[in-house]
Amino acid sequence: MRTFIGIDPGKKGGIAVIRDDVAVAYKIRDTLGDNRDLFEQISEYSNSFCLIEEVHAMPGNGVRSMFEFGKNFGMLLTFLHSNYIAFETVTPQTWQREFGLLTNQLKETTGKREFTKTEKKRCHYEKAQELFPHIKMTHALADALLIAEFNRRNA
Repeated sequence: MRTFIGIDPGKKGGIAVIRDDVAVAYKIRDTLGDNRDLFEQISEYSNSFCLIEEVHAMPGNGVRSMFEFGKNFGMLLTFLHSNYIAFETVTPQTWQREFGLLTNQLKETTGKREFTKTEKKRCHYEKAQELFPHIKMTHALADALLIAEFNRRNA
Protein backbone atom coordinates (compact mmCIF):
# COMPACT_ATOMS: atom_id res chain seq x y z
CA MET A 1 0.00 0.00 0.00
CA ARG A 2 1.42 3.39 -1.01
CA THR A 3 1.21 6.46 1.15
CA PHE A 4 1.01 9.82 -0.63
CA ILE A 5 2.05 12.95 1.23
CA GLY A 6 1.59 16.56 0.16
CA ILE A 7 3.13 19.57 1.86
CA ASP A 8 2.30 23.25 1.49
CA PRO A 9 5.44 24.65 3.18
CA GLY A 10 4.13 28.08 4.15
CA LYS A 11 4.13 29.07 7.82
CA LYS A 12 0.34 28.74 7.64
CA GLY A 13 0.63 25.67 5.42
CA GLY A 14 -0.20 22.05 6.01
CA ILE A 15 0.75 18.42 5.59
CA ALA A 16 -1.66 15.89 4.11
CA VAL A 17 -1.46 12.11 3.95
CA ILE A 18 -3.53 9.84 1.70
CA ARG A 19 -3.41 6.08 2.25
CA ASP A 20 -5.99 3.47 1.24
CA ASP A 21 -8.27 6.26 -0.03
CA VAL A 22 -8.31 7.76 3.46
CA ALA A 23 -7.01 11.31 3.81
CA VAL A 24 -5.86 13.15 6.92
CA ALA A 25 -4.36 16.61 7.12
CA TYR A 26 -2.44 18.60 9.71
CA LYS A 27 -1.62 22.26 10.04
CA ILE A 28 2.14 22.87 10.21
CA ARG A 29 2.94 23.20 13.88
CA ASP A 30 4.45 26.24 15.60
CA THR A 31 7.43 24.55 17.24
CA LEU A 32 10.28 22.39 16.03
CA GLY A 33 9.46 19.71 18.59
CA ASP A 34 5.82 19.50 17.54
CA ASN A 35 6.79 19.26 13.86
CA ARG A 36 9.40 16.59 14.67
CA ASP A 37 6.73 14.55 16.46
CA LEU A 38 4.33 14.94 13.53
CA PHE A 39 6.95 13.72 11.04
CA GLU A 40 7.85 10.77 13.25
CA GLN A 41 4.17 9.82 13.27
CA ILE A 42 3.91 10.19 9.48
CA SER A 43 7.11 8.19 8.93
CA GLU A 44 5.42 5.12 10.44
CA TYR A 45 3.46 4.73 7.20
CA SER A 46 5.37 2.38 4.92
CA ASN A 47 6.07 2.98 1.24
CA SER A 48 5.64 6.77 1.50
CA PHE A 49 6.35 9.35 -1.14
CA CYS A 50 6.01 13.09 -0.62
CA LEU A 51 5.58 16.05 -2.93
CA ILE A 52 6.48 19.36 -1.32
CA GLU A 53 5.63 22.59 -3.07
CA GLU A 54 8.69 24.27 -4.56
CA VAL A 55 9.21 27.73 -3.17
CA HIS A 56 11.13 30.78 -4.31
CA ALA A 57 11.29 34.49 -3.60
CA MET A 58 8.36 36.54 -4.85
CA PRO A 59 8.48 40.21 -5.83
CA GLY A 60 6.99 42.33 -3.10
CA ASN A 61 7.81 39.90 -0.27
CA GLY A 62 9.91 41.38 2.49
CA VAL A 63 13.38 40.07 3.27
CA ARG A 64 12.36 38.98 6.75
CA SER A 65 9.28 37.08 5.57
CA MET A 66 11.28 35.31 2.83
CA PHE A 67 13.97 34.38 5.35
CA GLU A 68 11.32 32.85 7.64
CA PHE A 69 9.74 31.06 4.69
CA GLY A 70 13.13 29.63 3.69
CA LYS A 71 13.79 28.50 7.26
CA ASN A 72 10.44 26.73 7.36
CA PHE A 73 11.09 25.04 4.00
CA GLY A 74 14.52 23.88 5.17
CA MET A 75 13.03 22.50 8.39
CA LEU A 76 10.45 20.50 6.44
CA LEU A 77 13.10 19.08 4.08
CA THR A 78 15.24 18.12 7.07
CA PHE A 79 12.34 16.29 8.74
CA LEU A 80 11.54 14.45 5.50
CA HIS A 81 15.14 13.41 5.04
CA SER A 82 15.76 12.45 8.67
CA ASN A 83 12.62 10.28 8.70
CA TYR A 84 13.61 8.51 5.45
CA ILE A 85 10.59 9.81 3.55
CA ALA A 86 11.32 9.99 -0.19
CA PHE A 87 10.31 13.32 -1.70
CA GLU A 88 10.45 15.62 -4.69
CA THR A 89 9.44 19.24 -5.14
CA VAL A 90 6.53 20.25 -7.35
CA THR A 91 5.84 23.71 -8.73
CA PRO A 92 2.53 25.36 -7.86
CA GLN A 93 1.69 25.61 -11.58
CA THR A 94 2.13 21.85 -12.06
CA TRP A 95 -0.28 20.69 -9.34
CA GLN A 96 -2.73 23.58 -9.80
CA ARG A 97 -3.12 22.74 -13.51
CA GLU A 98 -4.41 19.27 -12.52
CA PHE A 99 -7.37 20.83 -10.70
CA GLY A 100 -8.11 23.74 -13.05
CA LEU A 101 -6.77 26.28 -10.57
CA LEU A 102 -4.36 28.25 -12.75
CA THR A 103 -5.53 31.83 -13.16
CA ASN A 104 -6.19 31.42 -16.90
CA GLN A 105 -8.17 28.21 -16.24
CA LEU A 106 -10.24 29.97 -13.56
CA LYS A 107 -10.94 32.86 -15.95
CA GLU A 108 -12.26 30.41 -18.55
CA THR A 109 -14.51 28.52 -16.14
CA THR A 110 -15.87 31.53 -14.25
CA GLY A 111 -15.79 34.25 -16.89
CA LYS A 112 -14.17 36.51 -14.34
CA ARG A 113 -11.33 38.70 -15.64
CA GLU A 114 -9.17 39.06 -12.51
CA PHE A 115 -8.71 37.24 -9.21
CA THR A 116 -7.32 38.59 -5.98
CA LYS A 117 -5.03 36.35 -3.93
CA THR A 118 -7.91 35.83 -1.49
CA GLU A 119 -10.31 34.80 -4.26
CA LYS A 120 -7.76 32.39 -5.71
CA LYS A 121 -7.19 30.81 -2.27
CA ARG A 122 -10.97 30.48 -1.95
CA CYS A 123 -11.04 28.48 -5.21
CA HIS A 124 -8.36 26.15 -3.77
CA TYR A 125 -10.38 25.78 -0.58
CA GLU A 126 -13.56 24.93 -2.50
CA LYS A 127 -11.81 22.35 -4.72
CA ALA A 128 -10.24 20.66 -1.68
CA GLN A 129 -13.60 20.61 0.11
CA GLU A 130 -15.21 19.06 -2.96
CA LEU A 131 -12.58 16.29 -3.09
CA PHE A 132 -12.38 15.73 0.68
CA PRO A 133 -15.84 16.48 2.12
CA HIS A 134 -15.14 14.50 5.31
CA ILE A 135 -12.31 16.85 6.37
CA LYS A 136 -13.06 20.06 8.24
CA MET A 137 -11.39 22.25 5.66
CA THR A 138 -9.21 25.24 6.42
CA HIS A 139 -7.05 27.33 4.12
CA ALA A 140 -4.01 25.85 5.90
CA LEU A 141 -5.01 22.33 4.80
CA ALA A 142 -6.48 22.91 1.33
CA ASP A 143 -3.28 23.17 -0.72
CA ALA A 144 -1.59 20.31 1.16
CA LEU A 145 -4.55 18.05 0.41
CA LEU A 146 -4.55 19.03 -3.25
CA ILE A 147 -0.79 18.39 -3.50
CA ALA A 148 -1.23 14.96 -1.87
CA GLU A 149 -4.07 14.15 -4.28
CA PHE A 150 -1.93 15.29 -7.22
CA ASN A 151 0.79 12.98 -5.87
CA ARG A 152 -1.66 10.05 -5.72
CA ARG A 153 -3.04 10.67 -9.21
CA ASN A 154 0.39 10.92 -10.79
CA ALA A 155 2.23 8.12 -8.97
